[in-house]
Amino acid sequence: MNIYEKKSIGERIKGNSYVGRGISIGLTPDGTKAVCAYFIMGRSANSRNRVFIKEGRNLKILPYDATKVEDPSLIIYYPVKIFGDSIIVTNGDQTDTVYDFLAHGKSFEDALMTRAFEPDYPNWTPRISGIIDLNGSGRDDGPLRFKLSILKSADSEGTACSRFFYNYEAIPGEGRFIHTYMCDGSPIPTFTADPELVTVSDNIDEFTGDIWNNLDEDNRISLYVRYTDIASGEYEDRLINKYGQEA
Repeated sequence: MNIYEKKSIGERIKGNSYVGRGISIGLTPDGTKAVCAYFIMGRSANSRNRVFIKEGRNLKILPYDATKVEDPSLIIYYPVKIFGDSIIVTNGDQTDTVYDFLAHGKSFEDALMTRAFEPDYPNWTPRISGIIDLNGSGRDDGPLRFKLSILKSADSEGTACSRFFYNYEAIPGEGRFIHTYMCDGSPIPTFTADPELVTVSDNIDEFTGDIWNNLDEDNRISLYVRYTDIASGEYEDRLINKYGQEA
């Protein structure tokens, strides 16, 4: 396998009915914008009953139909939160853990050492997280830096947690992509690779469409993409909900 082989996210996910939840972080080809994307998929009625909602600079998940919520504990959270010049993106309520630790002068890694995979036997869904540091990286002519992490069960019984952390210096036109599952199954097989190398477009609509149009049509639920100008901190974003309106 060529670990340096670049593919678009669309090429990575096309034909795979269930990659679960996914995070991608990277840098536009012109080197001016930090890129992050987050999507969710769902198989059960409870998982599918969700929409992304923008709340100021943050992103929140809410029920599409509040009367049909069965268990909110693992499906309602903030996937994206902003702390200073840092963009936090995760697939669960560990977003709040990272935010709180940063607020107390601690690190992304410190926060996630206190968390583990989700307690959803027999899947033990991994917690995936990312953070982009805009301050002190791209703004002083140094490389944009970002981190990714996955917390997953060490065995089929959920006996212990294995925690993996990845630190990157961004390369223009490239990103890294991590997701919770390899494919559909019962139990669903956990993602086992390192974050995958992907291409990033200067065009936010092209990048958004490449992801959404290649996610399995039956199981895709919501997608959020943000392009942040490194110099100014200004951003543009795209949001697609299967149930509800684009924003």
